Amino acid sequence: MTVLKTSVRNFFAHKGRMALSAIAVLLSVAFVCGTLVFTDTMTATFDKLFGSTASDVTISAKKVDDAQATGLPDTVPATLQQKLLHVAGVAKSDPDVTSQDVTVADAKNDKISPSSGAPTIVSNWDPTETKAVEISSGHIPQGADQAVLDADTAKKHHLGIGDTLRVIAAPGDFKVTISGIATFKTTNPGAAVVYIDTATAQARLLGSPSQYTGFGLTAAAGTTDDQLKQNVKAAIGSGYTVDTAAETKKKDQDDLGSFLNFMKYAMLGFAGIAVLVGIFLIVNTFSMLVAQRTREIGLMRALGSSRRQVNRSVLIEAVLLGVTGSVLGIGGGIGLAIGLMNLMGKVGMKLDTSQLTIKATTPAIGLAIGVIVTVVSAYIPARRAGRISPMAALRDAGTPADGRAGRVRAAIGILVCAAGALALVAAGQADKASSGGGLLGLGVLLTLVGFVIVGPLLAGVIVRAVSAVVLRFFGPMGRLAERNALRNPRRTGATASALMIGLALVAGMSVVGSSMVASANDQLDKSVGADFIIQVGNNGSQTLTPAAEKALGATKDITHFTHYTVVNAKLTLPSGSTVKSDLSAADPTYPQDLELKTVQGKLADAYGTNAMSVPEGFAKDHKVKLGDELTVVMTGGRPAHLKVAAITSDDTTIEHGSMFTNIATARSYLPADKMPGDFMMFAKAVDGKEKEAYASLKASVRDYPQIDVRDQADYKDLIQSQVNQLLYMIYALLGLAIIVAILGVVNTLALSVVERTREIGLMRAIGTSRRQLRRMIRLESVVIALFGALVGLGLGLGWGATGQKVLASQGLGILQIPWTTIVTVFIGSAVVGLLAALLPAFRAGRMNVLNAIATD
Repeated sequence: MTVLKTSVRNFFAHKGRMALSAIAVLLSVAFVCGTLVFTDTMTATFDKLFGSTASDVTISAKKVDDAQATGLPDTVPATLQQKLLHVAGVAKSDPDVTSQDVTVADAKNDKISPSSGAPTIVSNWDPTETKAVEISSGHIPQGADQAVLDADTAKKHHLGIGDTLRVIAAPGDFKVTISGIATFKTTNPGAAVVYIDTATAQARLLGSPSQYTGFGLTAAAGTTDDQLKQNVKAAIGSGYTVDTAAETKKKDQDDLGSFLNFMKYAMLGFAGIAVLVGIFLIVNTFSMLVAQRTREIGLMRALGSSRRQVNRSVLIEAVLLGVTGSVLGIGGGIGLAIGLMNLMGKVGMKLDTSQLTIKATTPAIGLAIGVIVTVVSAYIPARRAGRISPMAALRDAGTPADGRAGRVRAAIGILVCAAGALALVAAGQADKASSGGGLLGLGVLLTLVGFVIVGPLLAGVIVRAVSAVVLRFFGPMGRLAERNALRNPRRTGATASALMIGLALVAGMSVVGSSMVASANDQLDKSVGADFIIQVGNNGSQTLTPAAEKALGATKDITHFTHYTVVNAKLTLPSGSTVKSDLSAADPTYPQDLELKTVQGKLADAYGTNAMSVPEGFAKDHKVKLGDELTVVMTGGRPAHLKVAAITSDDTTIEHGSMFTNIATARSYLPADKMPGDFMMFAKAVDGKEKEAYASLKASVRDYPQIDVRDQADYKDLIQSQVNQLLYMIYALLGLAIIVAILGVVNTLALSVVERTREIGLMRAIGTSRRQLRRMIRLESVVIALFGALVGLGLGLGWGATGQKVLASQGLGILQIPWTTIVTVFIGSAVVGLLAALLPAFRAGRMNVLNAIATD
C-alpha cells in the first residue's frame, strides 16, 4: 500500500511532465478506437439497410466466373414470372431491373455521379428496390418520361421536380423528367440512385422487354424463407441463383466487408506506427523522470525499499499514465469516428450519428493498448530505477551510464543494420517481385530496428556534423546547444528515432511514387504512338456506346481509330494444364498506337488470323514457345486455337504482362451478346493537325459526359494526380505518427529544462541573457530534429530505391528521387524543431535566477 501511495503521489506531483506522454497515448488510442467505432458503425448501418431491402427469397442470374464486361447486367427471362406465381408459398413476385453500367447527366450534360467512387444506379420502381426509400416530394414515375431521384444527389446537384435527366446506358440514351424525390430511410450508401418505371427500365437498360435482372419473392403466411427457396428451386431448376433474405444479406455484407476490412486494417496499421512512435516518447519520459529522481529513489532504497518495490512504483505510475491517456483516447476515438461520419456525409454517404455503434470490445481494446504500451515502455526505466543504490542519495547527479551496456547495444545495432542492409541488397537483386517483396519487408524491419538500437552511436557522429554546418554560425550558444544534444546520446537517439520512423516512411513512399510516375511517363514517351486516348471515366464496367463510337468515328483530322477491349478466357497450355487470363483485343492498328518490345516475333503478327502474343514471364513460367498453339476458351464462346506469334518483353510499365489478339478474332469466337464492349479507343491525328484533331474529338464527345479524351500530356497529368492522391492520403495518415514524434521533442526538451534548472540559473547568473538562453534551447531542438530527419530520409531513400528495384520487373524501370519533397521535408523538420522548442525555451527564459540556483 505504501508503494501505491508513493506512486500516486509521484504521478500527481509530476503530472505536468507526463502530460505530453499522456497526449501520445491519447492520440494512439483515439486512432485505434475511432477506426473501430467508425467501421463498426458503417457495418451496422449497412446491415440495417441490407436487412430492410432483402426480399424473403431473391432470384437472379447464375453467376458466371470471369464473365465478359458487355456493359449490360446479367438477366433472367421475364417468362419466369408466371411460373413463380404458381410456386407453393409465393405470396407475391416483384420483377427487378437494376443496372450500374450507366451514366446520368443533368440538363447541362454534367455527370451527377458520386465523386466518392460509389456507383450510379438506375432501377425500376418496385417494392423490393424501394423498401429503403420513401417519396418526400412529388410522385412515383408514371410513364416512360418520368423518374425519381434520391434526395442527397438532388441536393448536391441542385436538382428538383421538373428538371431533366439524361440516362446513358449500353442500349442507348434517353431523357426523363424528375417527378419525385426519394429520401433514404436508413442511409444513402453514397450512390446516385434513379428510379424509372419497369417497362422503360427493360427497354432502355436491358434492350429487351422480355428480360429482368431478377425477382423478389414474398413468402406466404406460414412459409419460411428456407421452405420457399426449396420450392422455387424445385420449380425452376438449377440455372438460377436463389437466395433467402439471410443469404442475400450475407452476400452484401461480404462484398462490403472486403472494402471495410481493407480500410480498417490500413488505418490500424498507421495507428500502429503512431503507437510505435509513442513508445519512444514514453521511454524518454520515464528515463528522464527516473534520472531526475535519482536522489529520491536512493533515499527510498536507504530507508529499506527493495529493488522490486522501486520497480513496481515506477510501473504503477506507468499504469496510471496508460489508464488516463486511454480513457481520454477512447472518448477522443468516439469523437474521431463522428468526425469521419460527417466527412463521409460531405462526399454523399449519410451516416446517422444516432446509429453510432460502440462494441464492448472497442474500449477494452483501447484500454489494453494504452496500458500495455505504456507499461512496456516504462519497463526498462523501471528496472534502471530499481538498480539505483542507496549511495546515489549522496550524489548530486544521476548514476553514470553503463559504458559496457552502451558498447554491447552499439554492436547489436550494427549487426542488425548489416543484416537489414544485406536483405535490402538481396531484394534488389531478386528475379521476381514476390520474393523481392518479402526480402524488402525483412530489410525494412531490420534496418528500422537496427537504426533505433544504434541511434545513440549515430547521435555522436551526425549531431557533430550537423552542428558544424548549422550551429557554428550562432557562436557560444550554438556550441552549448551541440553539447547539450550530445550530453545524453541515448536520449537524443530515442527522441530523433521517433521522428525518423515517420520521415523514413514518407521518403520511401515518395521515391516509389515518383519512380512510378517517371517510369509511366517514360513508357508513354517511348511506346505510345497514339496521339489521343479515349476511355470511359470512373465506371470500370461501363463501355463505349454505339452512338458514342459513331460520333467519334465522324471526327475530322484523324488517320485511324483503334478499338480496344479485354476478353476473359481460359488457356490450355502445351503441357495440358489450364490457366485463367485475359486477352487485350484490339484492331491491327494497335501496334502503331503502342510500340512494345518483343523478345521473339513481331507484335503485328499477333493480330493476324487466329494469332496471339504472350508476355515474356508467362512464356518462361509455362514453357510456352514461339509458334506453339494454345487452346483458348473465351468465357461464353467456343474454343479457339491461337498460335503464339510474338512474345512481348516484360520491360514495360504500360500493358505489363498483357496478352494481345485481334478484336476480330475475339468476335469470331464469341456470340454478339457475350462480346465485351470497347471501354477504350486510341486515335492518331493527321500530321500537323494534332491541335485541330484534339478540339474536334472534344467536340465529338461533348454529348457523352462519361467519355474522357486525353492527349499524352493529359494522360501524364492523370497518372501524376492518381499517384499524388494515394501519397497525400498516406502522408495524412502518417501525420499522426509525426505529430506524436513532435510531442516527443517537446517533452524531451521540457524535461531537459527541468533537469538543468540549476545549470540554467548559473548561466543566467554569469550573464547569459534570456534571449541567448532561448536561442540555445531552440538550436538544440533544431539539431535533434535535423538528426532525425537525416537518418529518416536517408533510410527512406534506401527503402524507396530498393522498392523500385524490386518492382523493376513489373515495369518500374526508372528510379526517380523527389528531391523537392526530400528538401522540403528536411527544411520542414528544422522548422518543426524550432516550433517544438518554443514553449520549453519560453519557460527556461522565465526562470527566477536565485530559485533556479537553489534547486537540488
